[in-house]
Amino acid sequence: MRRHGHNSKPPCSNHCVPSLFLSSEPSLTSSMSIWSGPLLVLWLYLPGYLANTAAMLGGKWIPQLTGIEPKPIDGGRKLRDGYRVLGDGKTWNGLIVAILGAGLLCMLTHSLGENHLTDNGVFLDPLIWSDSGDWFWIGGEWGASFVMGALLGFGCMIGDCTGSFIKRRLGKKREGDESSQAPLLDTLPFAIFIFIVGLLLFPSALIGHSALIPSMFGLLILTPLIHRLTNMFGYWVGLKEVPY
Repeated sequence: MRRHGHNSKPPCSNHCVPSLFLSSEPSLTSSMSIWSGPLLVLWLYLPGYLANTAAMLGGKWIPQLTGIEPKPIDGGRKLRDGYRVLGDGKTWNGLIVAILGAGLLCMLTHSLGENHLTDNGVFLDPLIWSDSGDWFWIGGEWGASFVMGALLGFGCMIGDCTGSFIKRRLGKKREGDESSQAPLLDTLPFAIFIFIVGLLLFPSALIGHSALIPSMFGLLILTPLIHRLTNMFGYWVGLKEVPY
């Protein structure tokens, strides 16, 4: 894969998509509609978005199957306000599985998006515009895609923990079947941190392209709904104890 600037037309190679969609920043921006833009961002950042689901599996479902007790990240510690730092819902088990799961999922999106898109496409390869000169290019393209996904998953977990920390400082922690009544703190921090990771750590790749920022804001508006539907599905299939 060859690297090229965001404002130059990419040479054709194994990972080149011969499309005006990818040829320059103006055409990238003009090719995204009010719907295709957020959908593209959701696809590119899907490993980060689904890291929460992987964390849920690692923190609850897998321990139930294996008998390995989940280990809270905060070790049960409380702050002066009397509330836990993060709570039992944030575990080392979940963190590790989230990072690994996101890395593997990014390898899948790289495989599905490779060599195959046209103008106004959505399912693009997140490694477009990346090559062996990038810092995250470890172990070839598959290693690079794993590193990219793993870091997006880590960003998701940092954002999720940040939201949990703020909720507990506000006294809005979840109690049993009772919701914390803080839907924005349950959803927006993890998405914001995922985008920050993508923009700061992968600026040379399509996933970190500045032209995606407006679509990121669009996706943020939809994120609470996506998160709610995901949790309802997890509850329906028995992966979650509550539908939120």
